[in-house]
Amino acid sequence: MGAAIALREDFSAADLRQLAKASKDAAQSRRLLALAEIYAGGRRTEAARVGATDLQVIRDWVLRFNADGPAGLIDRKAPGKPPALNSAQRQALAAIVESGPIPAIHGVVRWRLVDLRHWLWQEFDVSMDERSVGRILRAMNFVKMTSRPRHHAQNQWALDDFKKTSPPVWRRSAKPCLPIRQ
Repeated sequence: MGAAIALREDFSAADLRQLAKASKDAAQSRRLLALAEIYAGGRRTEAARVGATDLQVIRDWVLRFNADGPAGLIDRKAPGKPPALNSAQRQALAAIVESGPIPAIHGVVRWRLVDLRHWLWQEFDVSMDERSVGRILRAMNFVKMTSRPRHHAQNQWALDDFKKTSPPVWRRSAKPCLPIRQ
């Protein structure tokens, strides 16, 4: 077996106990108390008992503490799964959604999630579920909007002639409203 890894010299057992007492993170407090046991001259097995863990984990805590100090004993956020689309691909998706489809090129008159999924596959070789495409679009502040259907041969100028318009000036009613009695 190799020799135990030495702890930093700039802390003492009392310092670590004080930090553990002031910490709002229970896991960090437990780790600080375990390392305080080592600073106080205890064995690493006793530190493992105080920390409710095994010797390998104590070694990992010592390495993290030596590298980053007490802040190194706070649990880090797990990296998680990388995003399916990088920022350049997201920008391209936003641009294609904002510009709208070109029927002659894209073969559709409006974007559906399945169409965007197919476009992502053709452009970037990224296979995604339709729900994932919708989730990405919602994260980019796009909302699902559908327009009212309009006949392709509809004449806009003829519609304007038949629109009802309100009187330009509102007038007060001739009869005053009477209060309701209870």
